[in-house]
Amino acid sequence: MGRPGLIPRIRQKLHDENHWLTRRRLAVFGVTLIVVGILLGLFESSDEATRESRPAVIDIPLPDRTLQKDGDPEDQSRSSGQRARDPDIDWESVTVKRGQTLDAIFRQQELPIGLLHEILALNQETKGLTRIRPGDVFDFRTGPEGDFRQMRYALDDSRYLFVRQEGGSLGVEIQQREIFSEVAEAEGVIESSLFLSGKEAGLSDSMIMKLANIFGWDIDFVLDIREGDQFMLVYEKLYRDGEYLREGKILAATFFNQGQRYQAIFFEQGDIAGYFAPDGRNMRKAFLRAPLNFAYISSGFNPKRRHPVLKRIRPHNGIDYYAPRGTPVYAAGDGTVTRSDYSRSNGHHVFIKHANSIETKYLHFTRRAVKKGQKVKQGQTIGYVGSTGLATGPHLHYEFVVNGVHRNPRTVPLPKVEPLQGAVLSAFQAQAAPMLTQLSRMESASLYASRE
Repeated sequence: MGRPGLIPRIRQKLHDENHWLTRRRLAVFGVTLIVVGILLGLFESSDEATRESRPAVIDIPLPDRTLQKDGDPEDQSRSSGQRARDPDIDWESVTVKRGQTLDAIFRQQELPIGLLHEILALNQETKGLTRIRPGDVFDFRTGPEGDFRQMRYALDDSRYLFVRQEGGSLGVEIQQREIFSEVAEAEGVIESSLFLSGKEAGLSDSMIMKLANIFGWDIDFVLDIREGDQFMLVYEKLYRDGEYLREGKILAATFFNQGQRYQAIFFEQGDIAGYFAPDGRNMRKAFLRAPLNFAYISSGFNPKRRHPVLKRIRPHNGIDYYAPRGTPVYAAGDGTVTRSDYSRSNGHHVFIKHANSIETKYLHFTRRAVKKGQKVKQGQTIGYVGSTGLATGPHLHYEFVVNGVHRNPRTVPLPKVEPLQGAVLSAFQAQAAPMLTQLSRMESASLYASRE
């Protein structure tokens, strides 16, 4: 037999141990519940914070589509989840490439060639679409099935040509594009050339040429320009659709050449349009001082010059202007062509008879652009620089004859165009006054800056 009371003690011990384990388990379980509760609370608060940081989303019920069957198609497209068309976004643009035809563009857009023929036959404007150039832009708008709806083409800076499909037929319309202008100023001092100084002043090549053309009757921009010469101009900047487009016309300008000041103001009234000096004299003369854009004078006016080919004294009754072969030569003034021919000594040449017993002669063309008896205007192309006849290289030999006597084209007094008079002169002076004030202010500011 075992020791008395052992079993009860064992049972008591097991009971006490079980009780302790139970309490331990309960304690662990209780701690676990507390931890889980804390974590759940953290997650819930974090989710609440997240919900508070998110923007509120408000669900708007879609309107009943059955109520919009007879409504605005644009509203119907919005209700079905489609984006409303932006008139400037849903155009597809095609830029014309070199050698590309309108026929090829229509094929590229998968549009029928028959449609192109119909468009070209609409009027003179659409007929001119056959003369497209690289860089031109065509905009197309098509329907959901790729069917043609509209075509847009910029005829120039200020006009669009629209062709539309309307009720089974084509319609055409010219639409004006609004162009706005602002007045700008530019000035510069010449160090080596007008071109470089103009570029430094922010002017385009075209604007620099406009400036030179205004004063070209008084200043030879190849031979007369000196370091320190100065220019100031007031001109237009053009904008279209809120974006800068290009420079416009020069409104007024001042040019200092070798200490002498020249000024010009643009004036337009009725049939009169051009640049005039402050006293109303036309900046344009009856004759160009030089009838081409040349590089330099290769031989001047010299009645006792030794001929470079014949090697003997032979009067040089004109001026030789060197320029690259093919450079256009212009009529120095209005007149009638009295001779357009070829000879062994003169090569291809043109003679023009002008008013006041003046005749101009142009020799050694590579080819002529006018015929005998043809009337020409000042600045019209009459031929192209070459070296035909007795010539050692490409140049223009130019003569100026008054009453049968050869005169030096560089120094002969040129006839002037009639100045503004009477009421027209008064209107010009009223318009010119603020422009001259603006130029004077620029001149004063430039003088002040140079003294600092």
